[in-house]
Amino acid sequence: MTSEITLFVNPTAGRGRGAHAAQPAASALRAAGFSVRTILGENAEDALTRARAAVEGGTGALIAVGGDGMANLALQAVAGTRTPLGLVAVGTGNDFARALGLPVRDPAAAGRGVAEALKGARLRDIDLGRVGDTWFGTVLASGFDSRVNDRGNRMRWPTGRFKYDLAMLAELAAFKPFPYRITLDDGEVQEIEATLVAVGNGSSYGGGMKICAGADLGDGLFDITVVGDCSRTTLLKVFPRVYKGTHLDHPKVTVHRAAKVELVAEGITGYADGEQLGPLPLTARCIPAAVRVAVP
Repeated sequence: MTSEITLFVNPTAGRGRGAHAAQPAASALRAAGFSVRTILGENAEDALTRARAAVEGGTGALIAVGGDGMANLALQAVAGTRTPLGLVAVGTGNDFARALGLPVRDPAAAGRGVAEALKGARLRDIDLGRVGDTWFGTVLASGFDSRVNDRGNRMRWPTGRFKYDLAMLAELAAFKPFPYRITLDDGEVQEIEATLVAVGNGSSYGGGMKICAGADLGDGLFDITVVGDCSRTTLLKVFPRVYKGTHLDHPKVTVHRAAKVELVAEGITGYADGEQLGPLPLTARCIPAAVRVAVP
């Protein structure tokens, strides 16, 4: 592997932590003998174009500095190639890094870990989800949680996570389950009323909410968590349990495993790795060993 590697930086991640994190991460990589080039990009589209050019140009690794959104953008450049992906997780959620057992909000440690993994060829091939031409590493969310995202994205005030707390309260006030049609691995169509359906390649979203607690990044299958037709009261009781993954024991929650899932519902947007995919219907496929990551 070439010693020339690329830092892929989101300067706005974690309220500016991305820009501050790039320096200690780069210092750790240079101290290990790597030549480091940094990509910022004027916007997401420009940044992705630059990242793809670096991969096509033979960079030894692409190292995403930021949160899950930056990791997701990096996946679009490295998925399906043999270029290793490194993560310096300094965003708000960092669920992809958590799933891989990587340091969170410690850029120097993350940089040292990536350097050691690259020098020692400690690289792991993991599965990714794919919807059309878009890859994702953690969870495809749809239903109540995606409606909260929709509402929060429309709000100009307040800023930060408090905006999404307010959006959740507003969605709870108008809450009712959604009619879904779900097809697993080209099987029979299941027509159900559901609060949400989460398709997990990784186990968590939203900064540690273990919505698909049993998901395995290397088994070639999604864990699909279906929260059924809850009342508002039941949802409020079940929701806090998602941080420990114990919501999966609730009778209104079922888990399916499949390599392909089609979701159909009116008025529902899909989000993957926290990034908007678009309205349902959507079909997600689990692609085995789709990306090579640098791990401890």
